[in-house]
Amino acid sequence: MVTVNPIRHALVPVDSGAAQRLCSPNYDEFQSDREIWELLQVQPESVLRVTMPHCNAPHVEEMLEDGSPEALAEGAGKMAQLVASDLTHVIENALFLYEIADPLRPGVRQIGLGGMAPTDDIRTDATPEGVIIRNEGIREEKAKGRADLIEATRAIIGTVNLSVDDADGKLLDALQKYADERPCDYEALDNEDGSAHRIWVVTDPGEVTALREALATEPHAYVADGNHRSAAAAMRGTGAFLTVFFPAHTMGLAPYNRLVAAPGVTRVKLEEALEDNFEIEGLEVTAYQPEKVHEIGLYVEGTWLKLTPRSSAYDATNAAESIDSDIVQRHLFAGVLGIEDPRAKELTFVGGNRDAGYLRSEVDAGRHNLAVTLAPVTIEQFIDVCRQNRMMPPKSTWFQPKIRSGLVMALLG
Repeated sequence: MVTVNPIRHALVPVDSGAAQRLCSPNYDEFQSDREIWELLQVQPESVLRVTMPHCNAPHVEEMLEDGSPEALAEGAGKMAQLVASDLTHVIENALFLYEIADPLRPGVRQIGLGGMAPTDDIRTDATPEGVIIRNEGIREEKAKGRADLIEATRAIIGTVNLSVDDADGKLLDALQKYADERPCDYEALDNEDGSAHRIWVVTDPGEVTALREALATEPHAYVADGNHRSAAAAMRGTGAFLTVFFPAHTMGLAPYNRLVAAPGVTRVKLEEALEDNFEIEGLEVTAYQPEKVHEIGLYVEGTWLKLTPRSSAYDATNAAESIDSDIVQRHLFAGVLGIEDPRAKELTFVGGNRDAGYLRSEVDAGRHNLAVTLAPVTIEQFIDVCRQNRMMPPKSTWFQPKIRSGLVMALLG
């Protein structure tokens, strides 16, 4: 049974205008600290000043060290200002509905139920019966950095995206029915992709109970985005983490590509080394972003190649090994380039908010030697990995649109 509890002290924007001024992409959607600093110059009230306080500086060269005592103090100070601001107010014992209206998916209504999920429900070696299933490993130091920020600010701002099967569609029906009965409390627009993010705050005890019961029929939930954010809450000992449960079939997935530092590599050597595991086809295109799984793009020396994994390159019964990013890691990065660690510094992960043209330009400019483009993982692949109790290959899923930070926050204590 999946459980969601009300947020005891929810900090929320007072209206849509305030929501637009406060909300931002998650900290991990940026390619660099400089990108965050640049956004803060045009949106100084963004919650990024709290979630990435080391970037909140008058000049780029004055940014603090991430995770330093000075940065944590900066975050605590800006959080106190946020609580005292005219832009926010506190609502007690609240659930919320979160709807994302994506103009690229006009026929899909993505709406989920938000609140606090117990950290004890996360499946780990210590809690093997946990109903919240993680599917990606975490880095201890990264989770600790988020935990330190929770401690310093006494707040949870980062929201974990959880998916549930909702095989019979009853949860989605219940959420849509509730949302259709009254206007949302506030909304904000993502200026990059044009998606609208709408929030309904739910405090009526009867309505809270009914929504919790609708979710409780789900046997499991899967971490779609926010493994480190959930781990940070557990590490901090909050007992719960901020989350939204979305029916899986309503969620969108975008490509998660790679830039590679591999000095001295040539197209000829790569084709020779890869031909045992891939069918290789040269393409006369300026940019290639695959749309179907098991079609992989490789940009090298000004040319795009299409790689199709041979059946011998992966075990089709193993859901994790069948993911294209795992196939590329084993047979290209490790097998040919000697990059054994899938999180090695030679690999730069580029989410779905950047296209294949961007990757090509990075290679052409000499900042990287190769680009690899992958089709989005399907929601069926994602759930199969979870059901087999396996781990997704690192940086293989980019759910999009993503939950915006700052639309609902949880105050601690």
